Amino acid sequence: MNRSLFRLTAYLQIGLTVLLATGCAPTQPFFLKESPELQHYLNTATQIEYPDVEVESLAETREALPPLSINNHDYQFWDLTLEECVNMALHNAKFMITTNGIAEQRANTAEQFIAGTSDQFGSVYDVAIAQSTTQSIPLTVDGNGNRVLPRGVLRANQVGGVEDALAEFDAQATAFFDYQKGDRPNNVLPGNVFNPVFAQSDTATQQSAISKRFATGGVATLRQQILYSRNNTQPNSIARSVASDWTAIVEAQVQHPLMRNRGTLVNRIPVVLASLNEDISIAEFELQVRNLVRDVEVAYWDLYVAYRAFASVAVGRNSAQVTADFAKLNMEEGIGTIQDLKQAQGQYHSFQNQLVGTLTGSNVLGQDRFGVFGRERRLRELIGQSATDGRLIRPIDEPTIARVEHDWFVSTAQMLYLNAELRQTKFRIKQSELELMSAKNQILPEVNLSLLYRWVGVGDQLGPPERRAQNFPLPGSSALGELTEGNYQEGGVRLEITPPAFGARRELTRINGAEWRLVREKANLQEKERLLTFLLSDAITKTATHYRQIQISAAQWADAEDEVDARLANLKEGRGDTNVVLQSQQRRADAQIAYYRAVGEYNKSLNYVDYLVGTLLVNNGITVSEGPWHEKAYCDALERARERSAGYHLEYGVTRPAVVRRGPVQSADAAAQMIPGPNGGTVGSTMAPGMTMSEGEVISDTVLGGADAFVPELPESMAPTLSDALGDSTGDVLYGAPVDRLETVPGAQPTPETFEAPIGSGTIDRSLPAPQNGPSAEVRQMTYHWNGGGESGVSQASPAVTSRSTTKVQTAPAPVRRVPLPR
Repeated sequence: MNRSLFRLTAYLQIGLTVLLATGCAPTQPFFLKESPELQHYLNTATQIEYPDVEVESLAETREALPPLSINNHDYQFWDLTLEECVNMALHNAKFMITTNGIAEQRANTAEQFIAGTSDQFGSVYDVAIAQSTTQSIPLTVDGNGNRVLPRGVLRANQVGGVEDALAEFDAQATAFFDYQKGDRPNNVLPGNVFNPVFAQSDTATQQSAISKRFATGGVATLRQQILYSRNNTQPNSIARSVASDWTAIVEAQVQHPLMRNRGTLVNRIPVVLASLNEDISIAEFELQVRNLVRDVEVAYWDLYVAYRAFASVAVGRNSAQVTADFAKLNMEEGIGTIQDLKQAQGQYHSFQNQLVGTLTGSNVLGQDRFGVFGRERRLRELIGQSATDGRLIRPIDEPTIARVEHDWFVSTAQMLYLNAELRQTKFRIKQSELELMSAKNQILPEVNLSLLYRWVGVGDQLGPPERRAQNFPLPGSSALGELTEGNYQEGGVRLEITPPAFGARRELTRINGAEWRLVREKANLQEKERLLTFLLSDAITKTATHYRQIQISAAQWADAEDEVDARLANLKEGRGDTNVVLQSQQRRADAQIAYYRAVGEYNKSLNYVDYLVGTLLVNNGITVSEGPWHEKAYCDALERARERSAGYHLEYGVTRPAVVRRGPVQSADAAAQMIPGPNGGTVGSTMAPGMTMSEGEVISDTVLGGADAFVPELPESMAPTLSDALGDSTGDVLYGAPVDRLETVPGAQPTPETFEAPIGSGTIDRSLPAPQNGPSAEVRQMTYHWNGGGESGVSQASPAVTSRSTTKVQTAPAPVRRVPLPR
């Protein structure tokens, strides 16, 4: 016994040792016809995969050429006006490559667009999407086919489009068929003539109904039912007359609230809220179009300034080349030093470095990050063109230098009426008012009145509907025949009363919340109006500042030109200092760049004032309207209009809710009269330089010699057009022969070994060769509406300068209105 116990204990220890040594390792099952190729085996749950989507890329993406760079000047100039750029931008825009808001400086949005989603940027599809937005909750009906009345307050973000809101009043049809078979024992003794021991039955119910909700809150339902019943109770004189029977029913029911949810006021609120949502989406689309037009004009003038900066630096580079040549000649004649030559050569290389940066852009501190090529790519990005297509856009519109003075009070009045952001906020205020109405309605008790009228027909058979001599309960009677006779009619009245919970805590809190939201929206509107006046004040101030800087920069440029001429003349005669000449040339280049930057900023400031006031689209001849409908839609609308015109107009009451809109947006002139300021005036009046609007006096400047000398126009020889300044290619300017304003340079022009630019002849031209424009590019037509009439949005005042130092105010440019406002 003990030996057996010991043996069993030993076996148990060995088994435990083996188990602990090997562990609980799972074993794979064995399968019949198992294949060694495990093509269905997956050793990962997730991995990076490519979606099954095929979308054709645009031709502008597939056919883009290599980018223009310091080593690639294979292109032709593409001269475009500002109007053509805006035209192409609006025609090609599916998405508005711009950001929301009214910031004066707007960053490049390409990176944000690529990293974002379609909901974050405006598109031409947004209004249609807002109109076709639907709720996920379908129309609800009860078991009898009646539409269920809505309960609870509505919010603007809880409704879809107008069509979805109107669908709540559409008629809803329902139908069902139900069949049941019974087979069970009854708790009766055998021989019971009324209830057999085993109950066997067949029952069927068919119902169809159509229910419609009224604008007043009621629900009307027309219902039809057919009931069939058969069991194993034997027909006799005591129990049943026939073995089966059919019941045909036709019902008409009307339910109507008497307090809560009664009337067109509260029931039309969802439709009006949806309509206001569409208005908000339309205003948002208008904002996106406005921002796009603003960005295109800013990019256009930035490209213009970049070209002018490039040309100015090129003139400085060429002047440094000429100065270095003179320094070398003077050194060879023994009247110059090697220091003068090296300083001139260093100035040349400094200008050459700036020239490269102004052309292609550079991240080196102190240089333009974008340059001509970068600014041109930015403009292409906005107008929907490819990155490179063998053409280089060159602005041919000159920015205006006419003085524009805005009437503050009229501009403020126009801004308060025309600004799209304020209009959006006012729509939201109207929505909050409607939400408050709906919340107040929910505090009323729910009192519903239901009226029912029913026609009934019972027979041994369902049909036919013709009347027969025998009526139920005689065998062979027809249920439909009984129904058409109208012998059996029933009715019912039901009154349901459900007051709010004691204290109406939730309803009162809902009203309180709606009131606070309304107060918040109104305060938001007031703060937006107040802050917009800050932005408008800053914009108008900068407009005057930039115009003054144009005047100062023009005078500085003229003085720098005279200084360079005088010092170069001395240097040619051997009496000048090379260092002083080089400094004067640097000051001239800086003055040129400062002048064109001031001109560009002045035009962008005028654009920003229109942007804030809300007249930017109007001043560019752009109107926002819906696209064309299908021809059948116009036929249906005409038929409906003729039908209503042929009817009799009945004054049955008032429209509820009341007025939520005041018609189309008025013109700028009408807007100025709606919110009048303390003083009158005309908006955007263009004044002669030195003149004020209110007093008609001349602004004098004693430092510059009075108003007669304080005029920004420059001679054409100092400010040539871009085509004259650049020629056929920027590469010619970058590596071509030096060009300067000097008429001639006496003697030979030795080339320093370190110079990159080739040496020209002894005579230096005043201007570059005339541009040889390539074939004109086809401009696609835009889809916005051009109002016509008036001048273009950009005008250039004719030069009225007799000399660089004296100019008569009488010869200043005539007042030019930037764009006529529509009346």
